[in-house]
Amino acid sequence: MNKFKIFLNFQKEEKWLEHMASQGWQLKRQNIFYTFESTPPEQANIKIDYRVFTKKRDFLDYLSLFEDCGWRHIAGTKNSGNQYFMRIGESSDGDIFSDATSRAGRYKRASNMMLSGVIVFLPLIIIAISEGTFGIDTFLNPKALYYTPGLWEMSGSEFWFRFLFETPFALMRGFSWSISLLFVLIYLFLTIKSWMIYRKALNKDTN
Repeated sequence: MNKFKIFLNFQKEEKWLEHMASQGWQLKRQNIFYTFESTPPEQANIKIDYRVFTKKRDFLDYLSLFEDCGWRHIAGTKNSGNQYFMRIGESSDGDIFSDATSRAGRYKRASNMMLSGVIVFLPLIIIAISEGTFGIDTFLNPKALYYTPGLWEMSGSEFWFRFLFETPFALMRGFSWSISLLFVLIYLFLTIKSWMIYRKALNKDTN
């Protein structure tokens, strides 16, 4: 079974996954969708960490450390960020974090990763601005995106041939920047939101 949900708060996501496990659906994989497999209902203890690894060896050592402490890795890859663990031993601690500060640290790591996404796409916006393809004029005067000389004075089959041939290039030329802008706004929002949750969790621990 696949489900699509968006979480910005790890604690809420953990509670939801534990509820799904109590209904007989255990998390198997998470990317765009949450993929569940049918299992006997159980009162699972699920925790989420946020880590990205460049080396597979470091990732495997990380998983091994958690397993030695009584936590089984149920979903996540070395590049996915979100790492999902389920408690497998009664002798293990009830949490994968030793204190609230380390628990809040995952939000800081997530915020830093989202900020890197802003840095990746922002240069594309700057290039679009410098080339004059970024702006409201693109929507007000879409004819300017067509470079074929005399296109709008043509008629009949010649016009339609030239128009249809150049339209895909005009769309890429004029509106491809909007995709980059969308990603920048999304990543910026996630960066700020993750940082705010991190600061809130950190202040709660120190007060």
